[in-house]
Amino acid sequence: MVAVHVINGPNLNLLGRREPQTYGSQTLADIEAMLEKRAQALGVALTFVQSNHEGVLVDAVQAAGLAGAGVIINPGAYSHTSIALRDAITGSGALVIEVHLSNVHAREPFRHTSMISPVAAGVICGLGAAGYGLALEAITPLLKKRTASGAQENR
Repeated sequence: MVAVHVINGPNLNLLGRREPQTYGSQTLADIEAMLEKRAQALGVALTFVQSNHEGVLVDAVQAAGLAGAGVIINPGAYSHTSIALRDAITGSGALVIEVHLSNVHAREPFRHTSMISPVAAGVICGLGAAGYGLALEAITPLLKKRTASGAQENR
């Protein structure tokens, strides 16, 4: 069974009440419940982390990457500023898919640049909560392939 850590950054704990016209009406708990159902069907073990603190997110990415787990990350505003998160991804070898509920490219110019995107396997934005499910569907075969390649190298 592959493992995926779903890591959410600042203010995502306010989903459902924070700017629903931009971020939708689903809560983070709603998204996690939807992902749990999909993960069971895919045979994926999920771990959820949400923090408003950059260091906690860095620790979570490092732990996931060093354990060989995949990472679905919505870094929130840290997407645009956090070299520390980027370094945690590259340093731990984490396989990452970056997710954003809104289309960051259709928003303020400062949101157009992500520190995370260049080191992510993929980026999904603008599809609301569905983006998380798509990320899970996308990362699962990548992890299985990576696991199979690692097993062959260890023979």
